[in-house]
Amino acid sequence: MDAADPARLFDPVGRRKYLCAPEARLFLAAARQADPRTRTFALLLAYTGCRISEGLALTPASLDRSGGQIVIRTLKRRRLCYRVVPIPSALMDELTLLASGCRDDQRLWSCCRQTAWRRIKRLMKNSQIAGPQATAKGLRHRFGVLAAEHVPLALAQRWMGHAKPQTTAIYQQVVGEEERRLAQRLWDASERPDL
Repeated sequence: MDAADPARLFDPVGRRKYLCAPEARLFLAAARQADPRTRTFALLLAYTGCRISEGLALTPASLDRSGGQIVIRTLKRRRLCYRVVPIPSALMDELTLLASGCRDDQRLWSCCRQTAWRRIKRLMKNSQIAGPQATAKGLRHRFGVLAAEHVPLALAQRWMGHAKPQTTAIYQQVVGEEERRLAQRLWDASERPDL
């Protein structure tokens, strides 16, 4: 399958694999009610689009507090590669608190990938989100869709850790509310007198 194939955002029967805006709001609300370790991990995935394994690899040294960003080692690359993604200041505060009891090289979350996956699935279930989008990958796809809507493609590519812009471009293949917002931006631009 071609990396730019829009089918990657949909399962074999056409159901979307990314959270829509209302689902994302429900997930974030459930995450904010969770225990501190689950909450911070869930918010990290939602606000950075990182993969579970990338998030679990973070240490206190990954936090760039002065820049308000997090340094993530990108997986799925042949060579060692890092990306820097800005995060909300409230999340940075929580991560800093979480990191305060750790050595610089100690992981912020000590759980294994399967446990982290189950915690995200539990939050999805608590949010009454079901379907192929109710996964950590659904959060990554949601981040990609939002980035495609709101930031230049090159920036979205860097934040997602994609080697090729064609991979990032799949996030422009959206439907529903997200597609309508993109169309609205086009319509608004066509009404501008300077065009």
